Amino acid sequence: MKSSLTKIITIAIFLIGVSYTASAQQEAQFTQYMFNRLSYNPAYAGSSGSICAMLLYRNQWLGLKLDKPVASDQYRAGSTPSDYLFSFDMPVKFLHGGIGLTVYAETIGYNRAISASIDYAFRMYWGPGNLAAAIEANLFNSTLDYSQLVGSDDFTGNYYEPVQSAGDPLLAQSDKQSDFLFDISTGLYYQVPGTFYVGLSAKNLLASKSETLNYQNSRVFYLHGGYDFVFPSNPSFKLKPSALVKTANFSVFQADISCLLDYQNTVWGGVSYRVFDAVSILAGVQWNKLRVGLAYDITTTRLGTFKSGRSAGSIEIYLKYCFKVIIPQKKPSVYRNTRYLL
Repeated sequence: MKSSLTKIITIAIFLIGVSYTASAQQEAQFTQYMFNRLSYNPAYAGSSGSICAMLLYRNQWLGLKLDKPVASDQYRAGSTPSDYLFSFDMPVKFLHGGIGLTVYAETIGYNRAISASIDYAFRMYWGPGNLAAAIEANLFNSTLDYSQLVGSDDFTGNYYEPVQSAGDPLLAQSDKQSDFLFDISTGLYYQVPGTFYVGLSAKNLLASKSETLNYQNSRVFYLHGGYDFVFPSNPSFKLKPSALVKTANFSVFQADISCLLDYQNTVWGGVSYRVFDAVSILAGVQWNKLRVGLAYDITTTRLGTFKSGRSAGSIEIYLKYCFKVIIPQKKPSVYRNTRYLL
């Protein structure tokens, strides 16, 4: 019965993932999402039973040249998307669950964003596994350098002049603008350790709006799951399929489907496919309590062609360190024997 249930849930996750198409990047995008569940589902906090800290770096569309060249034939300065993430989570027994912290920074062109999230997950045993429900508080800061933006009347033929556009009122500002936003998120996470997991989460429920920067957070929903298949003939090997589907306001969708081959939880490798966006190669190793993972995306869109000005793909690396604190039981200082009561 348990085996049939896990297979049904896994197949459902994959069917949903295949049925959706990706048309835009929403929030943070990571190829190694299966090792980074806290960033999109707060209910994951404390689920490993260990104290864990993780660092993750992603550089997207390597080598992509931005904008058109100025008259001197030099490309305009700027940056392709680069992401930095730090996360920490641990179980807390007296809170009947776990807590987590995520700090995320992103640079895209002339926009700089940083966010901090604090999570609390309440966990209870349910069936063969455990179920967690969580709440998350999010604080965002975004900065846009208007002086670096280019308007249509800056262009002259195939080039643009490095002058400020006077035709667009949004570009009339010549300084940096910054704003802070507060939002909340929530999630559910169910796992049978060593067998399978499934989660559902909703980010930016308040859809906070910035009047200063003229933008609004989108409500983003995530559905994710994974399954560990142990080879009966050789239990040292596990096949780990997983999937992540996300949507912004149910208007745009993105799906990642992955499969890893793991050997004794120490070495792994595999492939991942982001629908209509990239094919990825993943590999990693665990040494003592430290895990190191690497992913390389081969972009399948026109941005990924190896032509002048196109990208050479994306690269991602993460480090994760986990350990358990075991408090030994205190030995009793007094021994009682009922025979002395007679």
